[in-house]
Amino acid sequence: MAKRRQRRRNRGAPSLSGKTAPVRSSLAPVSILSSDQVEAIHDASLRVLQETGIEIMSAPARALFREAGAEVDEASERVRLAPELVEAQIATCPSEWVFHARNPARNVPIGGNWLAYCNATTPPYVSGPGLQRQPGSLETFTKAVQLCQSIDQMHFFYGYPVEPQDLPVISRHLDAYHTLATQSDKVWRAYALSDMTDAMEIARIARGVSAEQFEAEPSLMLNCNTNSPLKIDEPMCNGLIAMSSRGQPVVISAFTMAGAMAPITMAGALVEQNAECLAGMVLTQLVKPGAPVIYGAFTSNVHMRSGAVALGTPEYAQAAIAGGQLARRYGVPYKSSNVNSSNAPDAQAAYESMNALWATHMGHCNVMAHGIGWLESGLTFNFEKAVIDAEMLRMMQALVSPMDLSNEALGVEAIARVGPGGHFFADPMTLDRYETAFWEPMLSDWKPYDGWVEAGAKDATTRAGEIATQLLNEFEAPPMEASIREELDTYVAKRKEELL
Repeated sequence: MAKRRQRRRNRGAPSLSGKTAPVRSSLAPVSILSSDQVEAIHDASLRVLQETGIEIMSAPARALFREAGAEVDEASERVRLAPELVEAQIATCPSEWVFHARNPARNVPIGGNWLAYCNATTPPYVSGPGLQRQPGSLETFTKAVQLCQSIDQMHFFYGYPVEPQDLPVISRHLDAYHTLATQSDKVWRAYALSDMTDAMEIARIARGVSAEQFEAEPSLMLNCNTNSPLKIDEPMCNGLIAMSSRGQPVVISAFTMAGAMAPITMAGALVEQNAECLAGMVLTQLVKPGAPVIYGAFTSNVHMRSGAVALGTPEYAQAAIAGGQLARRYGVPYKSSNVNSSNAPDAQAAYESMNALWATHMGHCNVMAHGIGWLESGLTFNFEKAVIDAEMLRMMQALVSPMDLSNEALGVEAIARVGPGGHFFADPMTLDRYETAFWEPMLSDWKPYDGWVEAGAKDATTRAGEIATQLLNEFEAPPMEASIREELDTYVAKRKEELL
């Protein structure tokens, strides 16, 4: 009993920095479509690629399609793909791999039943406690990176948490990648440029590995956004070619808004999403069979009365679950997103995000983009929302973790000891397990009303801001070997001099 009391005294409050690794979902994926309906979307997508085609704005990419037997019209840059070509190429896409960080403890398994969470990506604005909404800068970018590093419910960086707009565009990526490589030991995603050398070299140097090891171990990710409807631009294609040629994973992400950039029906939007994803997946395999690729879904609807993007809607949730079914149809990992359209870290932001989180988890999303910090339909990274999202992700992680069904956990002996009309507070099973029996909140306040008032009557957003501030005040950059840091600094300084 004394040991139990001591453990209780030593038990600290739940923390965001609990070294939480990606988790495997114990839940079977939910299906919103029948197998026949999945095949109907697949067949319709193949018709779109064969009959309408897709505009490929990169000459090297068109050459790869042409060499594989696709019909290519150079004047219109239109590429038409026969169904047999699509089917043959996507058959070589890998289903799982490991994403390698400079700190091996931060490696992220991708695919299967694994769930990995990421940050909101490249909002132009940032806000937080004592920080009014403003354009992103290197200073706020760095603070956002540090906050994301401190929140272990965020497993890797899906791009810049906020765009550092005070840096020259031509060299901005160098400062941003240098910050990601030194202020975090998590994996990160690069941005599509025709020349991806800087991104890959900074990632390789930070890991301290050879070019051969870098190519054998996926260490850097690229997001290839399609330009819906049915277009992939030159930097995206060329960045994809550069990354896939060196074995680095590429997410093919279609942003199809029903009623605006896609047909007004969700079925039509899914067909367009699927056609664009298939075209990008085929291109990765034409570059290098077996190159890691992720099916990226971002289908929702617009608000037809205003034309504004609507996110976290029932339609978004339906599309997120259906997207998971399509990704599983092709045997590839699936990327979805935690989104909302609220302008503040308020109740709307929370309930729209939770609607998205349920759908992405039930749809077996493997990579969740925009997992923390997303506000204003992606225009703002908000520090309080990052903490609120982390709390919701902690809840979802607990939900998908397997239930203990051991013989002891079934409780037959405990029930026999207590018998009818008793209570279990003093039962040995309760005393042995009470410290870790249930999920503990980090942000939620479960005090009675009088205790809550006595503590300052702080709402969840205020408490989230205080947690974010504390994490930043206590931040320490992860260690890096001096020789690696010197090589990294030298590379970035030299490249900035060349570019500027």
